[in-house]
This record gives sequence, structure tokens and C-alpha cells, in this order.
Amino acid sequence: MVDYPSYKYLAFAKQGRTLTLTFNKPDVLNAMTAEMHEETSRAVYDIGMDHSIDIVVLTGAGKAFSAGGDIGGMREMYDKPEMFETSILEAKKIVFGLLDCEKVLIAKVNGDAVGLGATIALFCDIIIAADHARFGDPHVRVGLAAGDGGAVIWPQLIGYARAKEHLLTGDLMTATKAADIGLINYAVPAAELDARVDAMVAKIGGGAMKSIKWTKTAVNIGLKQLAHSMMDTCMAYEALSNRTGDHLEAIEAFTEKRKPRFTGA
Repeated sequence: MVDYPSYKYLAFAKQGRTLTLTFNKPDVLNAMTAEMHEETSRAVYDIGMDHSIDIVVLTGAGKAFSAGGDIGGMREMYDKPEMFETSILEAKKIVFGLLDCEKVLIAKVNGDAVGLGATIALFCDIIIAADHARFGDPHVRVGLAAGDGGAVIWPQLIGYARAKEHLLTGDLMTATKAADIGLINYAVPAAELDARVDAMVAKIGGGAMKSIKWTKTAVNIGLKQLAHSMMDTCMAYEALSNRTGDHLEAIEAFTEKRKPRFTGA
């Protein structure tokens, strides 16, 4: 039995054989603080071992799905490299856990999905977003390499040219564009998001669940191989970038509420 009430920053609600996991720090747009990052790395395995559920809907409380990395906490990560080492282990657990989970994972993207928030959504099996939501991986805008899974999943969904444009610029795109180019499945009006997700849950939940789960597992084999071949290198580059002058400049610019002045240091 999974002890869902023990989680502080993730909320869980079960209806039938469907579990909804909600990132629950709306005051910071569900940014991945150290505490939420750690909880997420455990939750993806807990839901995988919960044999009372078949489908998991991931969403965010408030206005955002997840704003990604906690910029306010990056100074502590910079000052204490051992914290970044811990985050590397957790980041790999999140990606590998999502890929290993045989439950059908549906991302209900109620608002912006940025950085790790986008990575989590894109590693789900079906992504349905409100049309006002935005997707992006702006690691480079804070002087970090895109190491926590973005470099793995974006090229598989939209091709290398488009993926590199967005990963190298950090530009965000609308959910409508994301759906048009195949990054996500659907962009729908916000008022219709719940109904569209509920309909997808009902459609999949009414199917031959063992065959559905095993089909998902088979499709994920290539992604799992790719992720396991890339994540150590990706996270090593992100760790290196955590020690650069440009990353420190981004931290200081955030603190001083100004645009960073990157020098390539």
C-alpha cells in the first residue's frame, strides 16, 4: 500500500482505477523546489507499484503545470554542489521511473510546463493541454545545459532541427503550436480540458488493460534504451554548467531583478 498522505507537495486523488497526481505548490507555479523534486522522484516509482490503479493523470494546482526548476533555490545549489549531486540522482529516477511505469500516464497540462515540468509532461504517454499553456525548456537562459531529460525527449517528438532550435534558445511555444508540430497530442480550450481528459481516461480505461499496458511497455523500449544511454552524460554536462560564470550571473540577475549579461564564462 502506497502512503500517499505522507507526501507534502504532491496531492493524490483516486477515482476507480485512475489516480490523479497534482503538483501542489501553486504559490511558486509548482516549481521543482528541492523538496518537490525529491518527492517526485519517489512518486513515479510508488505509482508504478500501486496495483490498484491503471491510469495516472498528472496535473498542476493553480495556474501552471510546473514552472520547472526553482530559480530562487539555484544559489543554494551553486553554493552546495553536494545538493546538485543529489538532484542528479533524483532527475534520473524521475525520467527512468516515468519510462518504467506500466500505468498509462496522461499529462493534463492546465498551464505552463517549463523545464523539468515540460520534460515530465512529454515523457507521459498522452499529453492534453489547455490552449493557453506554454511549453519550453529554457535551461540555457539560466546558464545551464538541458540535462534533465529534455535533450532525450524533444528530438524524438519533433525532430532534431526543431528540438535544437527550442533547446538552444530556450524559447517557449504555445500549446497550439506544440500540438501542430507533434510535441503534444491535443491543445484544447481551458474550459474543455477536464472533459477531454476524462473522455480519454474513460476510453483507455474501458479497454483491455493488460494489452494496453504491455503495448505501452513495448513502445517505450527504444526510449528507455536512449534515456539510459544519454542521461549520465546529460546530467554531467548540467553539473559542469552549474559551476560556470554564466550560471552564477543568471542567479545574481534573478536576485537583482535584471536581465543576465552572459559572457561565455
